Amino acid sequence: MRDSLLIADDDADVLSALKYLLESEGYEVSPVDNPLDVIDLLKQRNFTAMLTDLNFSKDTTSGNEGIELIQQITDLEPQLPIVAMTAWGSIETAVRAMQAGARDFVQKPWENERLISIVANQTRLAKAELKSRRLEEENKLLRHEQDEVDGEYVCKSRAMKELMQKLEQVAPSEANVLLTGENGTGKSFLVNHIHALSRNSEHPLIKVNMGAIPENLFESEMFGHIKGAFTDARETRIGRFELADEGTLFLDEIGNMPYSQQIKLLRVLEDRRFEKVGSTKTQETNCRLICATNCNLDDAVEEGSFRKDLLYRINTVEIEVPPLRLRQEDIVPLANHFLLETRRKYAKPDLQFSNDSLLVLKNYGWPGNVRELAHVVERASILAVNEIDAASLGIEASGAETMSAVQPELESLTLEEIEKRVILSRIKNAHGSNQEAASSLGISKSAFYRKLAKYKIK
Repeated sequence: MRDSLLIADDDADVLSALKYLLESEGYEVSPVDNPLDVIDLLKQRNFTAMLTDLNFSKDTTSGNEGIELIQQITDLEPQLPIVAMTAWGSIETAVRAMQAGARDFVQKPWENERLISIVANQTRLAKAELKSRRLEEENKLLRHEQDEVDGEYVCKSRAMKELMQKLEQVAPSEANVLLTGENGTGKSFLVNHIHALSRNSEHPLIKVNMGAIPENLFESEMFGHIKGAFTDARETRIGRFELADEGTLFLDEIGNMPYSQQIKLLRVLEDRRFEKVGSTKTQETNCRLICATNCNLDDAVEEGSFRKDLLYRINTVEIEVPPLRLRQEDIVPLANHFLLETRRKYAKPDLQFSNDSLLVLKNYGWPGNVRELAHVVERASILAVNEIDAASLGIEASGAETMSAVQPELESLTLEEIEKRVILSRIKNAHGSNQEAASSLGISKSAFYRKLAKYKIK
């Protein structure tokens, strides 16, 4: 995309000469002959830099009209580099223009090489400042972002191998992806993996916890705001959509998003356009969207808490991440991975799992999934001396009955076969009560009935 320049001068010959000169240098030039039109144009679109005359038809010598225009532009667009121009140049006029907000000063008639050099420097500085502001906003997000569990790289089970194969097919496309599954299964890691394999991998990956954004700050967080847009808006802020431009935007816990805000998100996804809070200028965004939720969004649509049209937008490809209890082959390798990390962290290079502790790990139900496993291993590593025994884990193999439905030929089963076995086991344990079986699986009754229909369970 070419750098865009706005030029304001009431002399048609000057506008024509500058347009020809700067377009030959590769710039996109928008000439304006009336200072009143400058503000309107700035409210409609973005420019990389601006050149403006100081003397228009009302006053051809003092520069007051141009300096007043520079002040208005600076209030509206404080980051826009402005180069002042005048045929009535003086040191005093140049100083006044710079005090008003101009970045540089050119006297007419100009030298082409000097003017081109000034414009190139200002556009380069503007890009560097924008990049710096974006990096600052990204760093703020990273400082508040919790450390992600990276152990999901361990994929020994057939279920996770199939899932990773599917991700590798989807990642290079630009399709929106919806990740579903229980809390702690590693959806955030999968987002990192998708982004790393995507065409946008060199651009930012911006993560947003939708459940943590107050409803009254949604637009400011997502779209940004301009200085003075509301009481606490002391400076212009870049929103998440702008930060993720050309990259990936991850909306975690999207099922917790207030219904009143969903239409605003839908509009951006449909038009790829938005406005900062307090601004009428429309900006474009081009980012790949990945969403995640532990909710059943089909049920939420039926209940009226989630928009059906938004669901269609975000689930071009839907991928369900299996819980750890259905990935038994991954438990011990994951535990060893986390143990390796805690050895380094707590300077215990000889720490090992005992045989009885490994048995407990394998037979535990892991309601908190991979995240719980990481925490259990870290806690045990702190308490243990040379060996992690079953007692130091602080858990009991109470989930053994969960795993009984998945033995002994687990490695040869598909994810659907494993899920069907677990459902049958839960129905049996619930003595035929579908409501109790659904509750034990952590899903709604309607979702449970869909599972029954899917697997033809009567």
